[in-house]
Amino acid sequence: MQRLQLEEGFRQSKRHAYRMCCRAALLKSTGLTSEQVGIQTEMANISVNFWVKRFEAEGIRGLETRSGRGRKPIMDSSDEEAVRKAIENDKQSVKK
Repeated sequence: MQRLQLEEGFRQSKRHAYRMCCRAALLKSTGLTSEQVGIQTEMANISVNFWVKRFEAEGIRGLETRSGRGRKPIMDSSDEEAVRKAIENDKQSVKK
């Protein structure tokens, strides 16, 4: 069942990152080393191990990248006016 989901994800997903994660898990399940899988998927072997472990822990849904994670933006649209004024006041200084 899971193998079918991985194969379907690899063949039909529109997202490249998801396809590569599915492919990594599929290749690893055939007995290849992380280094060998990394060469075929152009991933670091650490990344291969990360995605395989995540697949084992969470199943196929674990291979979906989660948007919105990571660092929050330093500025948002509410800062636009302050940025414009700073640029107008000192066009040569990017730090302000």
